[in-house]
Amino acid sequence: MKRAALLTAILVLGLVLSQLLPVYIGEMPPHYPEALQLMTMTLLAFIMIQVGREFDIDLNRHQYLVDYGVAATAAAFPWIFCTLYFLAFLMPEQTHSSTPPWIEALLAARFAAPTSAGVLFSMLAAAGLSATWTFRKTRILAIFDDLDTVLFMIPLKILLVGWAWQMGAAICTMAVLLLLGWKFYRRLRWPCSWPWIILYSLTVTALSEITYVLTRDEQTRVGMHIEILLPAFLLGCALSTKHPKDVIVPGENPPGLKTEEKVGLTISAAFMLLVGLSMPAATGANPAIVLNMEIPTILLHVLAVTVVANLGKMFTLFCYKKEASFKERLAVSIALFPRGEVGAGVLALSLSYGIQGPFLAIAFLSLALNLILTGGFIYIVKRLISA
Repeated sequence: MKRAALLTAILVLGLVLSQLLPVYIGEMPPHYPEALQLMTMTLLAFIMIQVGREFDIDLNRHQYLVDYGVAATAAAFPWIFCTLYFLAFLMPEQTHSSTPPWIEALLAARFAAPTSAGVLFSMLAAAGLSATWTFRKTRILAIFDDLDTVLFMIPLKILLVGWAWQMGAAICTMAVLLLLGWKFYRRLRWPCSWPWIILYSLTVTALSEITYVLTRDEQTRVGMHIEILLPAFLLGCALSTKHPKDVIVPGENPPGLKTEEKVGLTISAAFMLLVGLSMPAATGANPAIVLNMEIPTILLHVLAVTVVANLGKMFTLFCYKKEASFKERLAVSIALFPRGEVGAGVLALSLSYGIQGPFLAIAFLSLALNLILTGGFIYIVKRLISA
């Protein structure tokens, strides 16, 4: 658990710095958020490519349809529960926004839906759980969970700004990527050492951002944005795990080489730091998140939303009864608690559409609390599996 504790400390450091930097530095440099997001997505692409490389599936099995249904439901319950909580307890008395409060609540509550695949995989691997059923099942569910969140963001955007051709194009592109990932599974005999994986990560991130910039409508701020999770993971699945003996692959390293492990840990640590830094600032001269409630009231709402969101993830406890014990299923449910870059992306999108009410403030603080508790969640998972 030493590595998991280290990654947790780095995550909390990034979170603290995200709130202190606006106070001591003042206005951040131009394009700082964009640069931070670009670096975070590049490191996430590296992690997801590696996850795809280790993702062994039988393409003829229909179990994955069941897994997607479980993941989608486990993502829907936290979203629904948090939306209902926001509307029941945090409905503003008056609003100056043209967007109906229920739509704002739907968008803000979506932060609770996605499990952070990057944070989760880094922490579970650091805790030495890579060989367990819990890790294998959680890996599948977390990927489908994030894919479901990406897909559901499209109708939410339509509710906010109306239909746009970019959204239809994004759906078609994701469908094509999934088809290509299935067709080329383990067929790309490209080099797979860490310098090459970094190059692939940079390329995938650049293509995603360039596509968004070229298709973005400046009025509605809507563009064809393919979240990096899907293409990076599918590329990892397409990379072959074996090379012919007579083929020399430049820069290739044997599996398990210490250099690869050190680079992986370094990138995971840097990713954790950037995820923490990506949290919107609630401090400084011009805070992105404005808190207009007394501290005891804020703490009560944050705790309640965090509990409600994580209860929604417990749906997986009632699934896979023939595959695993109660403790293993409970471990999977708790392993799905961590939030991270995808949830932060939802909050950033909410800010970009001018949503700044109590929904967003409580959602932000709940996400921050969940990040701080990530190490504890992983510790509980490890104890459940080891018991």
